[in-house]
Amino acid sequence: MIFRQLFDPESSTFTYLLGDESTGQAILIDPVLEQVDRDLDLLRDLNLDLVFCLDTHVHADHVTGAGVLRERTGCQTGVRADAGVSCTDQPLNDGDIVPFGRHAVEVRSTPGHTSGCATYVVRDGDQTMAFTGDTLFIDGCGRTDFQQGSPEHLYRSVHEKIYTLPDDTIVYPGHDYKGRTQSTVGKEKASNARLNMNVSEEEFVAIMNGLNLGLPKKIAVAVPANLGCGLPQQEGPSEVKEVSPQQAGDLCGYTLVDVREPHEWQGELGCIAQARKVPMASVPAAADAWDKTERLLIVCRSGRRSRSIAEALVSKGFTDVSNLTGGMIAWNAENKQGEA
Repeated sequence: MIFRQLFDPESSTFTYLLGDESTGQAILIDPVLEQVDRDLDLLRDLNLDLVFCLDTHVHADHVTGAGVLRERTGCQTGVRADAGVSCTDQPLNDGDIVPFGRHAVEVRSTPGHTSGCATYVVRDGDQTMAFTGDTLFIDGCGRTDFQQGSPEHLYRSVHEKIYTLPDDTIVYPGHDYKGRTQSTVGKEKASNARLNMNVSEEEFVAIMNGLNLGLPKKIAVAVPANLGCGLPQQEGPSEVKEVSPQQAGDLCGYTLVDVREPHEWQGELGCIAQARKVPMASVPAAADAWDKTERLLIVCRSGRRSRSIAEALVSKGFTDVSNLTGGMIAWNAENKQGEA
């Protein structure tokens, strides 16, 4: 099997190219938008035909290249069904098999970093490879404090879906920040600082809940973009209206949707009592059950994330969507005695 491990220095993201020598069919795992030309050049050099782009989850630190690669090669895209990416060709579930030539990818559901994370397992003869995304790093793991993350779920995902693989399984992570490229299941079970076999679930939860990390720098751009397969927003006038806190008044007539992360609802800006609380990564899937004629008012911290989500809702056919200009910062400034 043809294999290449590629690296994006800005986001420290690994992209993986796997190809079948006999058929020339190939897949890319976790492509990065800024590296699309690099990946296409490599495919041409190796005389490979890209048939699938697979993302391990909805990334918050970079924009996926999957949508652009689909436009330029005709490949199909795939991500976990629970990730809420409605534009994907293949919503993937636990146990699904994605073929490329004589080889195949086994999909293992590994939520915890986000609710829609997957680990992709590929076997080449006697060798097993696990592409773990942000679920398991070398001597670490992905954070669990946004995008419906859960330390309990991540712990169980690793122990039940990754550590049950043979000890000589090669672990290829989604990122590394220290120049390392791979590990093995056996090494991580023995020495991973957070997830070695001597760390209990309770201890792991305490570790993760005590990290107190800032949000990724690109989250406001990356998550909405990745929910749209990484493709740019359609040009032309937007149908999203901007509504200031003064114009919103007492919110009568609006269905308010707060798309921040759960920890933000409990933070210093608080939340508006009547808001429907739906983290932005969950909005596309949740919106399938909403009335498309509802008068929606979308809110986030400053109005940037909510604007992106509002535009995504319009593209899904919602007819009356507004963005709360300035978000909760502006709302609190206008309503100093408002609910928190």
